[in-house]
Amino acid sequence: MSIPIAVRGFPARVRRSATAADHKQNSWEALIGRWLARIERINQRDDLRAIAANPHLLADLGLTREEALEQANKPFWR
Repeated sequence: MSIPIAVRGFPARVRRSATAADHKQNSWEALIGRWLARIERINQRDDLRAIAANPHLLADLGLTREEALEQANKPFWR
């Protein structure tokens, strides 16, 4: 015996089926854009970690060594 979804307390939006109109036309573009942004962030943080030992470059950026390493050690999704 099957129990209707509404009886179990799920909201109505769970029951509806996905249609082509529900999906954004550019969903793949958005996904690729997010991945490219994350890759860029990883590269920037690697570069920042590489210059953390050079006080002249850090002074140009207006950062201390500790601030640079703190930013460089953040996960790529933040």
